[in-house]
Amino acid sequence: MKENKPELYTSLSPAMLHLYDLNQAIVVVIDVLRATSTIATALHNGASCVIPVDSVERCISLGKLTGAITAGERDGRIAEGLQHGNSPFEYQRSFIENKTLVLTTTNGTRLLQMAVDNGAETIVTGSFPNLTAVTNHLIAQNKDVILACAAWKDRVNLEDALFAGAVIDGVMEHFNINCDASSMAHALFIQAKPDIYAFVKNKQASHYLRLSRYGLEKDIQYCLTPDIANILPVYTNGKLLVSTCATASGEHHLVDV
Repeated sequence: MKENKPELYTSLSPAMLHLYDLNQAIVVVIDVLRATSTIATALHNGASCVIPVDSVERCISLGKLTGAITAGERDGRIAEGLQHGNSPFEYQRSFIENKTLVLTTTNGTRLLQMAVDNGAETIVTGSFPNLTAVTNHLIAQNKDVILACAAWKDRVNLEDALFAGAVIDGVMEHFNINCDASSMAHALFIQAKPDIYAFVKNKQASHYLRLSRYGLEKDIQYCLTPDIANILPVYTNGKLLVSTCATASGEHHLVDV
């Protein structure tokens, strides 16, 4: 057993983020449906980088300035003035490879900016499609961790809590976890683990209902499937880039853009 293990906490809503010290921690931004799933997918399929922004106006202006693809949603639908939405299926390799994606979403990119503003030392994004990449990274780095759920307009949601629980399930032997939110998330994941999609559907999760009304059942299933876009997005200098394991010891480096 390790001594002096790092600490792990879970923030179930952006409204709770101020309760945690981000300065020396790795912050995992979680927005399963769909921002962080789409970020992992775009980068897995060869995007040069993803630039997350917290407003539609900023997204549009950056797209004009750089010639990047502009994309995002508000309330689950493509935001007015943007070219593309927040579905991972829009970002197949034939479309996104070697391109820059500027992305804005209702919850996920807002939370990422909050983490930046609150002094996070390191920010990565996590979702079921890149679950193992996240857990491997957290174990290798051996630093304090905040699992930050984007939720829905500050209201706790099921799927982000489930992903936090999945991360905890994979790393718990390597961390001190004295956090009721983490214990709750982990207990929830243990219930859902046999079939995460069926669990979310049967519980009639609010965001599941919201997206399914738009005919996005396929998106939901994809976003709840582990390790199908298993790369690690790391935020650096305003961009999300792919981090790859450089050595067996767990050292990481950023792929050049």
